[in-house]
Amino acid sequence: MDKTSLEKLDASALQLHFESILDSVPDAMVVTDEEGTILAFSRAAEKLFGYLAADMTGQPVARLMTGRDRTNHDTYIKTYLQTGERQIIGKGRVVIAARADGANFPIDLKIGEARIGDRHLFTAFIRDLTEQQSAELRMQEMQSELVHFSRLSAVGTMASALAHELNQPLTAVANYLEASRDLIDSPDPDMKEILREALSEAAVQAVRAGEIVRKLRSYVSRGEVDAHPVSLAPILADAIALSKISRDRADMPVKVEIAKGIDRVLADPIQIQQVVINLIRNAMDALADQPDGAIQLRAFLADEPGFVAIEVCDNGPGLPPEMKQTVFKPFATTKSQGMGLGLSICQTIVEAHGGTIRVVSPPRGGSCFRFTLRQELDNTD
Repeated sequence: MDKTSLEKLDASALQLHFESILDSVPDAMVVTDEEGTILAFSRAAEKLFGYLAADMTGQPVARLMTGRDRTNHDTYIKTYLQTGERQIIGKGRVVIAARADGANFPIDLKIGEARIGDRHLFTAFIRDLTEQQSAELRMQEMQSELVHFSRLSAVGTMASALAHELNQPLTAVANYLEASRDLIDSPDPDMKEILREALSEAAVQAVRAGEIVRKLRSYVSRGEVDAHPVSLAPILADAIALSKISRDRADMPVKVEIAKGIDRVLADPIQIQQVVINLIRNAMDALADQPDGAIQLRAFLADEPGFVAIEVCDNGPGLPPEMKQTVFKPFATTKSQGMGLGLSICQTIVEAHGGTIRVVSPPRGGSCFRFTLRQELDNTD
């Protein structure tokens, strides 16, 4: 076999190999010359654009383009051939292509270059992005729906939190007013002073309810708390008194221990009172069936420098092991009539103050809830 026959055989084999590539390459492939004329059109390109390879061979590649890409294509190629400046060659980009039926669709376009003698050949690899962009759009819609749901959930949680926190002061108002109603017709002149005191206490609790609403609203809108130096002992004393209003176990003893050297902390007194009230009321519920039930409220220096620890303990049955991991999550409760928001609210308030709250399992049994507050440090020399 002579040299000419071998060259023809090699050319024929190369052509068959090239045609097999055009038939099997998964992405659409279009080969053009430096004039933008289509030299090869793969089978995947036929399926993607809706044209036959025989019809597209010899046609300008601009037929597959839209808008500015169609207008600027020839300019890009001429600029590259004259200056070597690459604007589209060797770079991936997303463009809008046109199908045979006139429909436009997004594609990922990558263009490679080959030189054969003095000629430049350009190969475009094209991937349809329609499904990918649809999936991304759907994902964005799902994220928007999730954000919307989260907002609705936050509104619902806040409404539940308001109901939970307002229950105590409003109950106190109702109790004081009922007592006042019973006393108002009493002829005993000494009852007037008791009536005046009951009405004053009702007014105090009504103001307290308004403060709870204001504080929660402020926290939701800004995520901040109005923490300032306050004395800890009055906060704890008021919390104990308020936690016993309208309770079946109002006579249950609450022992208070405040370590020496602990006086002022950085706190919003209304919100910290709510934390202590919730913890004491939970302890009372845990001791409902125990005649010898007792609650201990302690304040001492925390292990973390600059913090005070406040601990509410009871000698009840303790928490079930499975609850210790979820007790601070919303709607987690062991009470048949509980909403499961109290401890979640406590955690939100404490963490907003820069502290932490956790469950402590004392060796003698029962349950302890311990939270920390920043201590007001004396900066004087």
